[in-house]
Amino acid sequence: MNRLKFGLAVGAFALSTALTSIGAVRAEELPRGDAQELGFDPERLARMDATFGALVDKGMTPGAVIMLIRDGKIAHLSTMGKRTPDGEPMTEDTIFRIYSMTKPITTAVAMMLVEEGRLILNAPVSTYLPAFKELTVVTGEKDAEGNPATRPAKGTMTVLDLMRHTSGLTYGFFGAGPAREAYKAAEVSNPENTGIEQANLLASLPLEHDPGTKWEYSRSTDVLGAVVEAVTGQNLEEFMTARVFEPLGMSDTAFYVDDEADHARIAEPFAEHAQLGDRGIFDPRVRKPNLSGGGGLMSTVHDYSKFAQMMLNGGELNGVRLLSPKTVQLMTSNHMGGIQPGKYYLPGPGYGFGLGYAVRLENGNAPSFGTEGEFNWGGAAGTAYYTDPKEDMIALLMIQSPKNRGPLRLIFRNLIYPTIAESHLDD
Repeated sequence: MNRLKFGLAVGAFALSTALTSIGAVRAEELPRGDAQELGFDPERLARMDATFGALVDKGMTPGAVIMLIRDGKIAHLSTMGKRTPDGEPMTEDTIFRIYSMTKPITTAVAMMLVEEGRLILNAPVSTYLPAFKELTVVTGEKDAEGNPATRPAKGTMTVLDLMRHTSGLTYGFFGAGPAREAYKAAEVSNPENTGIEQANLLASLPLEHDPGTKWEYSRSTDVLGAVVEAVTGQNLEEFMTARVFEPLGMSDTAFYVDDEADHARIAEPFAEHAQLGDRGIFDPRVRKPNLSGGGGLMSTVHDYSKFAQMMLNGGELNGVRLLSPKTVQLMTSNHMGGIQPGKYYLPGPGYGFGLGYAVRLENGNAPSFGTEGEFNWGGAAGTAYYTDPKEDMIALLMIQSPKNRGPLRLIFRNLIYPTIAESHLDD
């Protein structure tokens, strides 16, 4: 995927330039290893592929790419079905809408700014985006004109709130409630708005909760992307390209697929499965002003595996260090102490939430396989990403099926762990 070549700004951003240039050697695919030597059962891997392949044949998604990584090596990689309902067979270099798998990357680049002292976690969002200084919250009642009544927000929305979805913001394309309806009426999702324009629009609308009180899946990470833009003076794609994509060799990751030659590599869902709430999936072939830090990236399984392995490695891959190990530790630790789940607690039973990630709190108390300390997130079109540090394992699922993402991800998750023949927990 050809991408616009961005130059780093000078002056105030010289530090960013210097850090980017250190060890910025293109990382190719992760090395391939022998599945059995890496502790997997070949027969159970074949069963996993057969089971998921049957779901593809059943029409739950046109195709899929599955990757398992252990000890830094690709232990298993399979493709099945087709890229598009009537298209070519699925391939390893297929480009997917990863939607909310963008969120860990946006959070990571924001944490780079924290490491550099340019962003402060407990600082008010209004420090960087002044429109967030005076916020209101819906009361659940109506005013004299029949509109949702509001009151001044209690507490202050911080950068940390944006990273852990406790900002009081919400999403307007699913669920119900006066704040969500206000988002729809204001067309918050309009792709013609830049990230900062969208954030300023959100600041003018009522919150669903007081900041810092409840976990509610929201446009928090979109606003975090706008904070990154305000701090750096670059748009989010420029900053991500310079600080993550180029250093890690993620050449197929961007907000839009600009090169027409790459359009044939874009995966598509069945038309009847493509609806997301009250809207359809976005077209990455047409570049728009909006660069959604919460859900706008396109990527491939190989590209995302590099970001995933960098995080599992404690912020480094192939001699390229993007984050400190202590930063990764902070991001993948639970930050939900005293905070109540909202209407839709997507991490699910047995999970807390860190900075950009769901975090497993213990081995049990969850309706799926996993290990304490595992962290994950997925995307609205069905892509999913699981990292188990204790097993030194990463699992990636790349599909495009908004309608069937829930069951397909759960089945995939429960197929992964039974393939392990030699647990690292026994070491």
